[in-house]
Amino acid sequence: MHPRVAIVGAGFGGIGLGIRLRQAGIDSFTILEKADGVGGVWRDNTYPGLTCDIPSHLYSFSFEPKHDWSRRFPARREILDYLEGCVRKHGLERHLRLGTAVAEADFDEGEAVWRITTDGDEIEADVLVTATGQLSRPAYPVIEGLDDFEGPVFHSGQWDDGVELDGTRVAVLGTGASAIQLVPEIARQVEQLDLYQRSAPWVLPKPDRPYSAWEQRLYRRLPVLQRLSRAWDFVVYEALALLFTRLQPLKRPLEAAARRRLERDVPDPELRARLLPDYPLGCKRVLISDEWYPTLQRPNVEVVGERIARVGTDRIVTDDGTERPADAIILATGFRATEFLAPMQIRGLEGRDLNEAWRDGAEAYLGLAVSGFPNLFALYGPNTNLGAGSMVYILESQIAYVLDSIGALARSGARYMDVRPEVQRTFNAELQHRLNGTVWETGCSNWYRTESGKITNNWPGVSSEYRRRTRRLELADYRVAGAG
Repeated sequence: MHPRVAIVGAGFGGIGLGIRLRQAGIDSFTILEKADGVGGVWRDNTYPGLTCDIPSHLYSFSFEPKHDWSRRFPARREILDYLEGCVRKHGLERHLRLGTAVAEADFDEGEAVWRITTDGDEIEADVLVTATGQLSRPAYPVIEGLDDFEGPVFHSGQWDDGVELDGTRVAVLGTGASAIQLVPEIARQVEQLDLYQRSAPWVLPKPDRPYSAWEQRLYRRLPVLQRLSRAWDFVVYEALALLFTRLQPLKRPLEAAARRRLERDVPDPELRARLLPDYPLGCKRVLISDEWYPTLQRPNVEVVGERIARVGTDRIVTDDGTERPADAIILATGFRATEFLAPMQIRGLEGRDLNEAWRDGAEAYLGLAVSGFPNLFALYGPNTNLGAGSMVYILESQIAYVLDSIGALARSGARYMDVRPEVQRTFNAELQHRLNGTVWETGCSNWYRTESGKITNNWPGVSSEYRRRTRRLELADYRVAGAG
């Protein structure tokens, strides 16, 4: 008899695990999703210009390829359609409970079950899998007077389609991955756009293009060609990951090329100096765009490098005393990425609280299992984010590991399995040692680190290493409670 599985989240992780469970002949699972639809970040984020920065052939399930992607870097709607199609094709609708937010989960050691409290009722599961991602909770800046601003204020991750931007004066706070996509789109329609920049991003060209009808037909008739395309993209991103970790000196030519591009595309020396990053390439997320530099040179766009001192009812005041009127403020200020699984309350053996266990920074064995929390697996958990590469590939590795664990429980008749504390400590000591000296430790402020400086988000190696280390469950790594 297979264990009952509860999956929290219906993004790539939850949908991928659901598909693999069905393919393994396991139907005893439920996907709990707080929203009224599937898709995760691709459902929640609706800002203009949203596209993926990983090629479509790589940013999709290897076990569910799509031959007719419209372009190399797909837009948000096409990715969401892909995920919704996966749900329909694999019959996941009957496993979905939409509009169901998980408030807390408690492990009952006596019964060896997770008791999961939602905003509607309580359910039980033998295995709890979280698939809530790292980029789902918006981060809001603390700025004097922001609450007193009389116009609309909203986060890029919670885009307000009801706000009319045509002909208005808009302030955008932040120059990260969201801003680099939405700013070129809205700059065409607003009267004035003031871009408040804390630090300039490294920007590389975006090798995007549409796929022609004959290419799509070719990929359908000869799937091996799409697999080769996917393999090539994988190799490129593996090489980039090495440049950010073990082979940092080799990224100097790439950094030099980015500088030359900036010099070529931005002739104004004052603006160019403002757009030149003051940290090594890769310390923050590297961005790709062909529209960023041209947009920032539009006559109705100003890049503001001075720190915001306060916000008035209809303007923003910087430290140098300059006041810039604004009709709306858009916060492209990222997400609370280091607060894993919040705001859920998860309690394991002897009532141990997961938030308390992670008070000094989240950690988990292989980014998946946490000692003291039996039969709990976190997809896209601590230290599984990539500096370069496809998270879908990492998720597939994790899904295979979870399936192996579920199979081990079913075959052995064990009540539960709990990763040994010494195994978790050894793994994370190795992890932090390897993270020392990576590009993410070179002094910039990024979302990979806690306030204390601990890197809790990124994997220190390449994707293929993570695949190798999660290829099969080592039962000796776990304390296994026998059948009761």
